[in-house]
Amino acid sequence: MLLFETVREMGHEQILFCHGKNPDIRAIIAIHDTSLGPAMGATRLFPYISEEAALQDALRLSRGMTYKAACANIPAGGGKAVIIANPESKTDDLLRAYGRFVDSLNGRFITGQDVNITPNDVRTIAKETKYVVGTSEKSGGPAPITSLGVFLGIKAAVEFRWRTKNLEGMKVAVQGLGNVGKNLCRHLHEHGIKLFVTDVDAAKVEEVQQLYNATVVPPDEIYSLDVDIFAPCALGGILNSHTIPFLKAPIIAGAANNQLGNEQLHSQLLAKKGILYCPDYVINAGGLINVYNEMIGYDEEKAFKQVHNIYDTLLAIFNIAKQQEITTNDAAKRLAEDRIRNAKQSNSKKVAA
Repeated sequence: MLLFETVREMGHEQILFCHGKNPDIRAIIAIHDTSLGPAMGATRLFPYISEEAALQDALRLSRGMTYKAACANIPAGGGKAVIIANPESKTDDLLRAYGRFVDSLNGRFITGQDVNITPNDVRTIAKETKYVVGTSEKSGGPAPITSLGVFLGIKAAVEFRWRTKNLEGMKVAVQGLGNVGKNLCRHLHEHGIKLFVTDVDAAKVEEVQQLYNATVVPPDEIYSLDVDIFAPCALGGILNSHTIPFLKAPIIAGAANNQLGNEQLHSQLLAKKGILYCPDYVINAGGLINVYNEMIGYDEEKAFKQVHNIYDTLLAIFNIAKQQEITTNDAAKRLAEDRIRNAKQSNSKKVAA
């Protein structure tokens, strides 16, 4: 990787490499854009195969957070942090050391909970910094509101594709049954949708099967199912040159981040197959909306109103893509970049005044 060229192309403002010996910690904080406000992005702890893989994850996820905040009309910028470690190696000392790194940025970066970071871990990090969200979980955590946003996104996609608001009898394949995937299955089941599910955790699969009368399929068969909607709710990179040829679902709408292996190539491949893709950072914005509202003082009515805007935002993106003959991924980026550009111009005028 050509580090500075990659950072320049992706438009990042700052990349920080956090290292300590006692305890041993390797972390990367990527700040993409702060035009709309301080960079917000959760922290992911993962045993990456290489430091380059960790950096690439942080760069893509932080840029996605910028677009996510802009599309959700949240006055925040985009950031992301990754800690390179095995979950079994996680200690309070490591988390507190990481918290001190976050605190040294004085609010330029605000973090929270992602893969392998629990609510208790967030509270441990908060012992060293106030620049962390999700410590109180006043709304019950981000999963319920994130899954609601994904469900609303599915409704928007169905309306755009088939001009109907009735979901009953449709078939949805859900990949990944963590907190968000499980909650999404509940919404879908309540609206008469037939579920096909998979997860590497057999206990999660069995629970969803019993709760929602779901049909269980092996992980490698989830892509080729003849269903109406494919909902990726696990890790990213699953829409790629290997999996896309197997897809039969006319709509892709799920909670996973960074679903496209290569944004340009694979969004175009989906479009060529006639698949309506819901950009992940738009449809899964409920988590960001949730923690932002907890940070400013939780108002349930306001938070849920913002989540329901995901429906209208996706319809706008679908129409932009259709009118301009571009992919939905490019349409979402244009919408986000227009809002960021307007914010920069507004800030420049304020400084000049």
